[in-house]
Amino acid sequence: MALVRPRLAGALSPALLGLALLGLIPASSGTADAQAEAPPAASLLLPQMPLHDPWIVADPATRTYYLYTRNEPALTGDKRLGIMAYTSRDLRHWTRPHMVFALPQRVWAKDGAWAPEVHRWNGRWYLFATFHDERAALPAGQGRKPYRRSTILASADSPGGAFGLVRGGAPVAPADRMTLDGTLYVDPQGKPWMIYAHEWLQTTVGTIEAVPLGADLSAAGPPIELFKGDAADWVHGQPQADGTRVYVTDGPEIYRTRTGTLLMLWSSYGEGGYVEGQARSLSGRIEGPWEQLGPLVMRDSGHGMLFRTFEGKLMLVLHRPFKFALGKLYEMRDAGDRLEVVREATEFDLEAYPTHPCLVARGPTGTPMPGC
Repeated sequence: MALVRPRLAGALSPALLGLALLGLIPASSGTADAQAEAPPAASLLLPQMPLHDPWIVADPATRTYYLYTRNEPALTGDKRLGIMAYTSRDLRHWTRPHMVFALPQRVWAKDGAWAPEVHRWNGRWYLFATFHDERAALPAGQGRKPYRRSTILASADSPGGAFGLVRGGAPVAPADRMTLDGTLYVDPQGKPWMIYAHEWLQTTVGTIEAVPLGADLSAAGPPIELFKGDAADWVHGQPQADGTRVYVTDGPEIYRTRTGTLLMLWSSYGEGGYVEGQARSLSGRIEGPWEQLGPLVMRDSGHGMLFRTFEGKLMLVLHRPFKFALGKLYEMRDAGDRLEVVREATEFDLEAYPTHPCLVARGPTGTPMPGC
């Protein structure tokens, strides 16, 4: 089972194969090295949209949904490393994506563009995204070779960008920690925090941590550990060649319920693949202590986030499956002390991939695509 995120390189993913057969991208596209061509304007459906670590902003000013993910050159026509966004008015029909942030070459990072999140803070929109440099080694531990990986910030006047780097791309969490998936949380006193995952590659047992922030969203104190990846009984440690097991932490997001309960969405590996779980702060504060409430969604699904539609429905978006990921929507219920899944919102995502990503990879006549 893979413990790193897939890179859309080489062969086309099932979703990109579908776009190629429909004429929305050139059949030869699919690698960053290939000559990318911008496809013509067309309405896309979620089963046609490759994405990993999805994040949706419902912008009330324009009544537009923005769906962010790592840039795919075959779709944007832009080969730079960065973040792209699809847009929609109804959560079903989406425009082809456009680049909202491109990482400048002068920055320390060389790869990544993972887990983009866009938050409103002090009158501006802030992009949180994870980048790394595999050549920038960090102190080794237990035979592993961690390298520099961190969440950095960019800001813009609107959720559609273009976003510009904040503080030259300086990491928010300590640079000597291998971290990812930073998310913004503002406590009841108005104090901002960044919650993030500390990588198993450096810690063996991954953790979820929080760092207090100042008004400029820079670190305003040392990080604190909230919980470890093996704290949940549904998490399966991943066996390594040296006989050890590692525990993954991924994709935290904070949500306060209608009764004031503080919850956290987060992901790891469970039985049968990736899992979206939830935890609850017993104190109602970010410091915890945190208790684990079990899985929300299984079926190799995870890295979810919550948003409300313009009609007021609470929704969860996540990706499924882990490899060649596609977007999946659920209607949710705020039960006061926890979140509950109401139903799969198949009117938006068409439930085109109930068991395997290749179920979406069919041409106009319904015949399977090559490789499926």
